[in-house]
Amino acid sequence: MKLKKVLALLAVVAMLAVSFTACGKDASQKKTTLKILDTEYAVEDYAICVAKENTELLDKINAALAELDADGTKKAIVDKYISGVENDLVFQQDAEGKPELHMATNAQFPPYEYYDGDTVVGIDAEMAAAIADKLDMKLVIDDMDFDAIITAVQSGKSDIGMAGMTVTEDRLKNINFSDSYATGIQVIIVPEGSEIKSVDDLSAEDAKYLIGTQKGTTGDIYAEDEFGSDRVMKYASGNEAVQALITGKVDCVIIDNEPAKAYVEANNK
Repeated sequence: MKLKKVLALLAVVAMLAVSFTACGKDASQKKTTLKILDTEYAVEDYAICVAKENTELLDKINAALAELDADGTKKAIVDKYISGVENDLVFQQDAEGKPELHMATNAQFPPYEYYDGDTVVGIDAEMAAAIADKLDMKLVIDDMDFDAIITAVQSGKSDIGMAGMTVTEDRLKNINFSDSYATGIQVIIVPEGSEIKSVDDLSAEDAKYLIGTQKGTTGDIYAEDEFGSDRVMKYASGNEAVQALITGKVDCVIIDNEPAKAYVEANNK
């Protein structure tokens, strides 16, 4: 792992490591080692959600994204957090006094959004700051439960929602989405030695495995649709879902690949 990525994720990995240590394993018990299955569960594009009636803002966001794509900024932001490629981009340095752009998120989803001290950072936070600069606005991040984001945008409490959010038909009934700014891959986390070797094992006719998810995410939606609500255990954050896996409350966790790597790394230290 490159130095830049180590530094960018240091705070969240440390936080997760402490959390995992506190979740119930004493020194006499064998540590649960986690791994990510080689087979992908789903591939999806992430986009920004905007209220149905706010078409003017949606058009401005799409225009800003097009500019950020054309000048290489979008790729530079993603590469910084995914591949550890350094850049000299600076956003939101002179934002005081400007109209506010409120972004609803759930800051428990590294590297898309997570806390570095008291500040929310990550791909989504930096992308939103770059967009706010293009719109001559000041970015304000509203941290909340994931399944509250759409309601916050609908009600006008927040202007946009960014939280590794995928476009789905159900979500489109309530909100609009921008053009895509990143691609996410849903994966499956299991303990080392698990009988689950691929998604096919979850789909087997006699499968009884319990699946942990973060409530309201596409991994949660996909899992419930495919495997049934009785087999899906929903948690407020990916961290809580992974803790449930470590303590044996669920047999696997379905979540985005990049947060999955951070959770597994923190646990396996």
